[in-house]
Amino acid sequence: MKTRIHAIAGVVGFLTILSFWTSTVTVELFGTPAAIAAVKSWILSGMFVLIPAMAIVGATGMSLGRKRRDRLTKVKKTRMPVIAANGLVILVPAAFYLASKANAGDFDDWFYAVQAVELIAGAANLTMMGLNIRDGLKMTRRIGQAAPQ
Repeated sequence: MKTRIHAIAGVVGFLTILSFWTSTVTVELFGTPAAIAAVKSWILSGMFVLIPAMAIVGATGMSLGRKRRDRLTKVKKTRMPVIAANGLVILVPAAFYLASKANAGDFDDWFYAVQAVELIAGAANLTMMGLNIRDGLKMTRRIGQAAPQ
């Protein structure tokens, strides 16, 4: 059951970040300032889904991997703190800053600089989370070869 909860939380986190990222790119390219502000507010609201999902995936992952010593588990354990730090240090503060600036209609150079950093950090997290999902599928024998425990 814990494996299923871990997988669901991981996919929810991944898809939430993916929706934030694609919505941001789309609205920045094609949207109005009002649409940008709406997306930035929506992203802040989405934190109520993302943060619990990431906490659940982290807690269940540490529990599931506690006794495992295989290569895939070690790699996943190495990525997870980077994903968490990236989210807590860059992505969450950037979301609050960008929502505040967008809602004030203040689309200055700082807004776009922070937006660029947020997109890069988001893409990095999506990449690392995607790799963790792939490795988790291997570990549960859903794709490729499974690593022994």
